[in-house]
Amino acid sequence: MAGKVNTIGILTSGGDAPGMNATIRAVVRTALAKGMKVKGVKRGYSGLLDEEIEDMDAKSVSDIIQRGGTVLYTARCHRFRDEKWQERGAEICRKHDIDGMVVIGGDGSFRGASRLAANGINTICLPGTIDLDIACTDYTIGFDTAVNTAMQAIDKIRDTSTSHERCSIIEVMGRQAGYIALWCGIANGAEDILTCERYDGNEQAIINNILEKKKIGKKHHIIINAEGVGGSYEMAKRIEEATGVETRATIIGHVQRGGSPTCKDRVYASIMGSKAVDLLEQGKSNRIVAYKRGDFVDFDIQEALAMHKDLDEYTYNMAKGLSR
Repeated sequence: MAGKVNTIGILTSGGDAPGMNATIRAVVRTALAKGMKVKGVKRGYSGLLDEEIEDMDAKSVSDIIQRGGTVLYTARCHRFRDEKWQERGAEICRKHDIDGMVVIGGDGSFRGASRLAANGINTICLPGTIDLDIACTDYTIGFDTAVNTAMQAIDKIRDTSTSHERCSIIEVMGRQAGYIALWCGIANGAEDILTCERYDGNEQAIINNILEKKKIGKKHHIIINAEGVGGSYEMAKRIEEATGVETRATIIGHVQRGGSPTCKDRVYASIMGSKAVDLLEQGKSNRIVAYKRGDFVDFDIQEALAMHKDLDEYTYNMAKGLSR
């Protein structure tokens, strides 16, 4: 249990995610309502080290809940991996009277936050990533918007794929986590779902599946491919040569990161932001706010980072069964 917090700093770090602005808004307004001051740190840990810090009030976060991205901007900071820069970050916090910090980001951001906590700054983390790859939580800020953006794009691609009787490979984001691919595979009725956690590189099985579906009269074929598997354009060429079915690849890309957040991402992100302020008010530090089994809870950062997350086996097998 650390000391009482009077001034909260807030930063967003790593990849941006829809709903981050809702979180920022909730932190600022909840803190102000409790009589605390709030300072925004621009461009993540890089901005902290460069002292890009400004006072925030209720007006600072007016009209941002519906906006994608982050009004505080974001960046990755290699300097902050070094102990001397971690200590410098804590010194800068004290220089600006920041005795509590809210960090919104993913695993790398959490490690940086843990070092701030170790250097005497009460720190609370919030899971902001479209990848849904934070093991301690069933929800991450931005995933719902990203997966809906991808789903809607794939629906449109399916229309063209059906019209031209094609095979379409659609690559969605997820370098190390296949949750967007899996969810879209189910929601879009894909015939094949390739995730970095499960795909074994057996392209012949995909080819066989296309040929078998063709025999029973199927006119199109949808393959959802996770970014971590990649190689969609080359795969499309090989599949077309092997099957004789016209095959096109589409990489949806960073459009999945942007856009107005869904209702869920606005509401859950707001709750998490308010919870972070509550924890700092209680003098807590080195914690991650999470959503687990229907409740908003918190975990020790080291405990959370030690957890492993994998695709749900039942959901994955169900998806394979539904694609038959």
